[in-house]
Amino acid sequence: MKHIPRKRFGQHFLADPGVVDAIVRAIDPRAGQPMVEIGPGLAALTQPLVERLGKLAVIELDRDLAARLRRHGQLTVTEGDVLEVDFAQLARSLGAPRIRVVGNLPYNISTPILFHLLGFVDSIEDQHFMLQKEVVERMVAHPATSDYGRLSVMLQWRYEMENVLSVPPEAFDPPPRVDSAVVRMVPFARPAAVDPALLSELVQVAFSQRRKLLRHTLGKWLEQRNFSGAFDTQRRAEEVPVQEYLALTQAVGNPHPQ
Repeated sequence: MKHIPRKRFGQHFLADPGVVDAIVRAIDPRAGQPMVEIGPGLAALTQPLVERLGKLAVIELDRDLAARLRRHGQLTVTEGDVLEVDFAQLARSLGAPRIRVVGNLPYNISTPILFHLLGFVDSIEDQHFMLQKEVVERMVAHPATSDYGRLSVMLQWRYEMENVLSVPPEAFDPPPRVDSAVVRMVPFARPAAVDPALLSELVQVAFSQRRKLLRHTLGKWLEQRNFSGAFDTQRRAEEVPVQEYLALTQAVGNPHPQ
């Protein structure tokens, strides 16, 4: 029976064999590697992956699709919401210190998924995701560009990222109304040691009014915290490099270093 894509799940299924092949080449799966696929759908990517890996773990929210996937002997199926999955526990269940994560993410919740995975980055070797092209451009954006924002800073703190492939709407069934792209995300071995919650709050304040100078937003936030260190607030949020946000977070979190 043909599966009818469900709009509430943001389902757009990959249907172009050439694009699937290009994605698999970018992922470069090797036999025996522990890998998890988010949202396998109709298994367009799943099948070539499992052929190369030997076995694959998948996370699928759609009950009907999960039932189909369970018939495949080489798949371990987790049925449920990816935002509730403990990836550290999943890695342990696969007998691996770190796992590779891939997927054609539902565009309506792609950013929450990226932030959820950020909490399990120590259990992840790398990530390859199909996302809305606009989101990928924000992820990899450089300072002093309109795409550079909170998502850029939070992810560039922990990952080296690369836009590896552009994918047109007609590669999907049904086609989305936007262009897509595949991003590669490799966690840094030694990221800056910062409090993630403090960094998140600081960056959120900074970009809350991105057209204004930081003295109107982050400057007031720093004053409320009695911060006496040096930081130039006569700039807009998008002009501040990631490393400066990280250094400021460290300074605010440890105001009296030994």
